Amino acid sequence: MNEATLYPDWKENVVYGTDGSQPHVLMADEKVKALVAGLAAGAKIPEHAEAQALYHFLSGTGWMIVDGNRMAVNPGATIVMPKGAVRGMEAETDLAFMAVRIA
Repeated sequence: MNEATLYPDWKENVVYGTDGSQPHVLMADEKVKALVAGLAAGAKIPEHAEAQALYHFLSGTGWMIVDGNRMAVNPGATIVMPKGAVRGMEAETDLAFMAVRIA
C-alpha cells in the first residue's frame, strides 16, 4: 500500500451474502488482510480454522462460534481469536463486520 485510502462509509462496501460472506478487501499484504463483509439474515459461515484475527461487528445481530463456544454479537462487539481457532458465524439479522487477519 503506497498511499492512504479513505472509505467514507463502510456501508457502501458491504454485500449481505445469502450463501456465505462476500468480503470487500480494504487492504492486504503478506502479513495483514483487512476487510468488511456481511451476511444476510439466516446465512452462515461454516466453522473453519483460520489465522489470528480480530472481528469487529458493525451492525446486526448473530452468533460467532469459536472453538465450539457460541458468542452473541451485536454492533460494537469485538472478538480476538488466536491462530488456528476454529470459527464460524450465524446471522440472526443482516450482519456486517470488519475483520483483520494476521499471518
